[in-house]
Amino acid sequence: MMDIVTTGKRIQKKEISPVDLVSQALKKIYEENPKNNSFITVSEDEALKQAKILEEELTEGNIRGPLHGIPIAIKDLVYTKKIRTTMGSKIYENFIPTLDATVIEKLKAAGAVIIGKTNTHEFAYGPTGDRSYFGPCRNPHNPEKMSGGSSSGSAAAVAANMVPISIGTDTGGSIRIPSSACGVVGMKPTFGLVSKAGVFKLAYTLDHTGPITKTVKDNAILLNIIAGYDSKDPYSLKKDKEDYLRLIGKKISGKTVGINSFYFNRVEEEVKSAVNKCINILKDMQVTVKEVNIPVMKEIAEAQSITIKSEASAVHVDTIINHKNEIDEEVYQRLVNSQRVKGYEYALSQLKRNRLIAQYNEVFSQVDVLIAPTLPITAPNIGEREIVIEDTKESVQDALLRLTSPTNYTGNPSLSIPCGKAKSGLPIGVQLIAKHEEEAILYQFGDALEEALDIHFSAI
Repeated sequence: MMDIVTTGKRIQKKEISPVDLVSQALKKIYEENPKNNSFITVSEDEALKQAKILEEELTEGNIRGPLHGIPIAIKDLVYTKKIRTTMGSKIYENFIPTLDATVIEKLKAAGAVIIGKTNTHEFAYGPTGDRSYFGPCRNPHNPEKMSGGSSSGSAAAVAANMVPISIGTDTGGSIRIPSSACGVVGMKPTFGLVSKAGVFKLAYTLDHTGPITKTVKDNAILLNIIAGYDSKDPYSLKKDKEDYLRLIGKKISGKTVGINSFYFNRVEEEVKSAVNKCINILKDMQVTVKEVNIPVMKEIAEAQSITIKSEASAVHVDTIINHKNEIDEEVYQRLVNSQRVKGYEYALSQLKRNRLIAQYNEVFSQVDVLIAPTLPITAPNIGEREIVIEDTKESVQDALLRLTSPTNYTGNPSLSIPCGKAKSGLPIGVQLIAKHEEEAILYQFGDALEEALDIHFSAI
């Protein structure tokens, strides 16, 4: 499965048709899905029907844009009209929405073909991706390993070449974690940039919807289509439409990258080494690299943890009371533990939020972007719950979330791209972070690194 820039050109030249493309994707899904369990529902009939309509439009010279006829996978947390949407849970095993999420409406209008719904950690409440009613999603690079979560299937489906692009959601790192673990590109955009209307909630003020792709350029193309104000989302940003491709290919020489110690503390050596290689590449491109201090990192991390627990508890009041026996035991326990956060703790975590966001963003008066590992580790084994990093024991959940969750609280855009492989063959990701609404700069840096690294590895 090629990148969408190349595929789009072939479609427009009529070298390949939308029906061919969708048929190829379906064939690949039926071959690969038994190995990694990326898809919960494959919407074959609907996808082929839509592909035929788009093929007819193509014959008439009507091209909807760069996604015309491109198959896309959707995290099974995003409502799709007449296509089952399960949230990875037994409770919603047979739930069929009567409406499309705003992001789906935009994708359909742009000519993308919804090919199916991808596996997710139940209710998206976990970073491992191995707790779904429909079974764990396995890493396409090694089926014994986690795909990362909670957008587990969305990242694994792209990594396994079943689809070129997918949609995920990110509340504590759930786009970037599986993107890093599976070796694909994942963007958590600025909070409110992409509508959450019609997306099942995990935490009201932390949830983000975003793109997962093979390449940085594809990611920017997909964000161009799904970004934009939506009155149905109370947190939606009112801002002018912009082109996220506009800085790709422009030189980054003369720019400045920041390194903050929080992001490099307790990180496996192989991960550090891969990220350091990226830093050296940037230096070779005449980018200034400087160490920066962000004194509020610990406070942000604690406030994020309090916020996700409180808001997830609010979303799942009924679930905990009425569906205890239908939920995965670990997810249930996490929800129950989340209820222990006190009201005043949540109130304080919100009262200081604007101050903490402002203090975090002070760093961007000194640097254009921050660079960090996406994860401190490579993908753990499925079911593994404790890990040792630099002689320190840590829960797998905490390790996976540690470097991604702060920007869910602050709302800053964060991009994960593949930057190497460990000796085990598992992918390593590097994370680029910018100030609010600066996605274009992240894509500029990401594309420059991607080209220099020349890493487009797939699992197949």
